Amino acid sequence: MLTIAHILDAEDVARVREGLAAAPFVSGKKTAGSDAGKVKQNEQADTANAKVQALAKFVRAALERHPVFSLYARPSRWSNVMFSRYQCGDEYGFHVDDPTMGEGAGRLRTDLSFTLFLADPDTYEGGALLVDSLDGEREVKLAAGSAVLYPTGALHRVTPVTSGERLAAVGWIQSLIRRADEREILFDLGRTRASLPEGEARLLLDKSIGNLVRLWGEP
Repeated sequence: MLTIAHILDAEDVARVREGLAAAPFVSGKKTAGSDAGKVKQNEQADTANAKVQALAKFVRAALERHPVFSLYARPSRWSNVMFSRYQCGDEYGFHVDDPTMGEGAGRLRTDLSFTLFLADPDTYEGGALLVDSLDGEREVKLAAGSAVLYPTGALHRVTPVTSGERLAAVGWIQSLIRRADEREILFDLGRTRASLPEGEARLLLDKSIGNLVRLWGEP
């Protein structure tokens, strides 16, 4: 799991929230599988709406150009970015997201999930993302404009909102590097590379990173 601050600045967050305030929302059950639909109680911005689609492109572009996000996820394919809204009483019980999404040429394997928080945490109670792992549950509730990336195969939930409104952008990524341990190795090497000055050591590290991407990468 990785949290990343300031993917959207305050002005960008305000732009997205203003757009969503005028957007049509539908039941979140429309995009849930049969099992997940039993524990899902929220709303999602209508993905057929042109203004919602424009906001989704705006958020995806911000994620794509963030160097840490790209270095960690190494996206190969993306799902549509969706906007979720939880109001008082809404929640999403423990569930596992589908291992693949889409159909035909648009199908992708879901390696990583992300949540980009759009509401300031002091404006709503509850609404934390809980991700279950071998060392217990990890609770995530970030500042507006910050995001968390976590393995799609993990059990996770959104706790009940008891006051205010939780807004977030969510989506899924098929990574160029399928295995999580290999992604972590490349992430560590990439961060090490960034700390090195121009020179032979950096060039040799570039060579090793490139060869590992060729070895582990999938189209």
